[in-house]
Amino acid sequence: MPGNRLGNGPDHGEAVTRHRRRPPRPGARSGEGSVSGLSRGVVVLFAVACGAAVANVYFSQPLLVTIGHDLAMSPALVGSVVALTHIGYGLGLFFLVPLGDVTDRRRLIVAQLLLLVAALAVVAAARTAAILLAGMAATGLLAVVTQTLVAFAASLAPPAGRGRVVGLVTSGVVIGILLARTASGLMADLAGWRSVYLASASLTALLAVVLYRVLPRHGSAPPTPLRYGQLLRSTITLFARERLLRLRALFGLLIFAAFSTLWSSVALPLSEAPYFLPHGAIGALGLIGAAGALAATAAGRLNDRGLSRLTTGTALALLAASWLPLAFTRSSLWALVVGVILLDLAVQAVHVTNQTLIYALHPDAGSRLIGGYMVFYSTGSATGAIAATSLYTVAGWGAVCALGAAFSCLGLVLWACTAPKHPRT
Repeated sequence: MPGNRLGNGPDHGEAVTRHRRRPPRPGARSGEGSVSGLSRGVVVLFAVACGAAVANVYFSQPLLVTIGHDLAMSPALVGSVVALTHIGYGLGLFFLVPLGDVTDRRRLIVAQLLLLVAALAVVAAARTAAILLAGMAATGLLAVVTQTLVAFAASLAPPAGRGRVVGLVTSGVVIGILLARTASGLMADLAGWRSVYLASASLTALLAVVLYRVLPRHGSAPPTPLRYGQLLRSTITLFARERLLRLRALFGLLIFAAFSTLWSSVALPLSEAPYFLPHGAIGALGLIGAAGALAATAAGRLNDRGLSRLTTGTALALLAASWLPLAFTRSSLWALVVGVILLDLAVQAVHVTNQTLIYALHPDAGSRLIGGYMVFYSTGSATGAIAATSLYTVAGWGAVCALGAAFSCLGLVLWACTAPKHPRT
């Protein structure tokens, strides 16, 4: 494993991007076209598969009230539906995603998708809270196939266009998250909440077949010859060696704590007075955040130009500012719309920048780097979900917004305090 040659400053990621950039080979098109078996069509397939997989983590958010009534669950227990899904996701990130560095990623992806089909079937058939929660945890555990796909796409991309590829794939993740809320709300209104998970199981099975036939067998680097225990230990070692990885992981934790604070609880005030919105309307709110998908692509391009620190700081400032209009949600839906756009745009810009920078540290350990980073993402998401739903019960929407603003401001302070002593122009 290479030493900490990139850990001299917290934002050496910009230097990493410039240093590792190489001119494209003759006849190759940087960031698009066919490079190491990666064509534009395959990039789109990566994005679609990522969106479909990650959607399973977010389907439940506009359905919490209905699920709670159907299975006679208390408000606190209903909140744990989201939290357990993210906890399962976090476990999968540490124990499953690193396998992409030592095995055929195509077979790993297909196997996870087929197991995900089984988990979704358990959720759809659940008749008790215990079975539902177990199925949700398993769904989160297996939905980490999203990150295996991201690492695979990054490994196939040329260094000079890696940010763009990661941005395009991540835009699929953003759209999947947004469509998850919209689709689940509409389907629940039409055919009940269980139909959401049955439909997802069918789509996941179809994707497993398509991916098995289309994806290349390996990435640009051969699998790492490590045993499973060594593989997990090396993930921890990477965090000990790389300061940039630790810093970006903390950014990930804070931005997704803020993200989850909003999206795990916003259905609660919207389903009460004065709005009493149905599932479909609450789910459609996610479409307003489509600007996040645009931010993912733009952030990737900016990172390829070496502007990662500026992109991060600007996005974190927007994230903190988004909570001011969100605080007026009960009196104005327009304020909610403005806040959602700002929040989703900011979160996705930081997220794409994070993933692009950390992958460049050690491309041969791409799955471990992205998996380890995403553990912090999942921790932040679970923290935000638990804290927001509990806080809403005792203190209302204003307290939830204060919590989200606190997470956001902590991220901005961290960015300001970790400025490089000798920034490069």
